Amino acid sequence: MSVARVAFTAIGLAMTVARNPVLRAGIRAAATNPRTRAMVTEAALGAAYTAGVVARRIVPRKRID
Repeated sequence: MSVARVAFTAIGLAMTVARNPVLRAGIRAAATNPRTRAMVTEAALGAAYTAGVVARRIVPRKRID
């Protein structure tokens, strides 16, 4: 699969999951707990960092500058 196709699939999956009312209620319930909120924040930051590392490896340097 191409990188673009994987990205489009991931975006579509994220949008589908975000619209699910059961998952939204679960996320809302988890966000009320401070310890869970801190764990989710750390996981999101870690995932964003990893995505940035992967993007820097995939995208040519001349496109970044």
